[in-house]
Amino acid sequence: MPITFALVFAAFLYLRGWLHLRSGSVNIIPTWRAVSFLLGLLLICVALGSPLAAFDEELLIVHMVQHLLLMTISPLLILLGAPVMPFLHGLPQPFAQGVLAPLFRWPPMQRIGRVLSQPAFCWLASTGALVGWHVPSAFTLGLQSEAWHVLEHACFLGAGFLFWWPVVQPWPSVPTPPRWSILLYLFLATLPCDILSAFLVFCDRVVYPIYLSTPRLFNTSVLEDQQCAGALMWTCVTIVYLVAAAILTIRLLAERSSREDLPEPELHRIVAPQNDPRSLEGV
Repeated sequence: MPITFALVFAAFLYLRGWLHLRSGSVNIIPTWRAVSFLLGLLLICVALGSPLAAFDEELLIVHMVQHLLLMTISPLLILLGAPVMPFLHGLPQPFAQGVLAPLFRWPPMQRIGRVLSQPAFCWLASTGALVGWHVPSAFTLGLQSEAWHVLEHACFLGAGFLFWWPVVQPWPSVPTPPRWSILLYLFLATLPCDILSAFLVFCDRVVYPIYLSTPRLFNTSVLEDQQCAGALMWTCVTIVYLVAAAILTIRLLAERSSREDLPEPELHRIVAPQNDPRSLEGV
């Protein structure tokens, strides 16, 4: 299966680069980040290649689990793995130095990167993917056509990476102050999820009639399945965003306290930009 090969290849490149960095006494990627990255890949495999995927056409709640794994959980875990540096060191160095480094330094590419990492753009992209693919006609198209189903999953995964990028800010992104605005970003991101979830939970009719013609499993009605799927999305998204906001708040408070306690020269070293994309020149 192509998706399995791609995931195994990504894991191989990451581990190769991560081990290379550690062998050079450059412990910039802790073990927990490598575990997070691999777990994110594993959850993509679970969503798309496990027996779970066989039931997405029979149960809306299974379809919702897939969406949550692809858009909310897997991208977050992968970005927490700080994948760029391990990938750059996992690839053949002539390719990394001769192709990727100049590509990252190319001004149009840097401008595209700045646009794609803007919180407003990331919020719109993730919201558009979430709402657009849950429109009944688009949802039905995704279930009836394998090609559209693949495109749907790709959209959710891509939108998930875009959404979490401003929150995690993995290297080589450049932090854009104020970081407190990311808390508002996370809060606003819950609104479309809450509205969609509430609609699925409290609607007294079946929103996706295609499930009326599928075999029923576990003695659940189509409407009960729909309500469970909405409740799952509501609960899962709220918890994940709340935990992310809590961790970010704690880190911001800790950084503020540390800055207040440091003398001016040391403070300058901490707040100086450390994620400059120009550091790719040293790859």
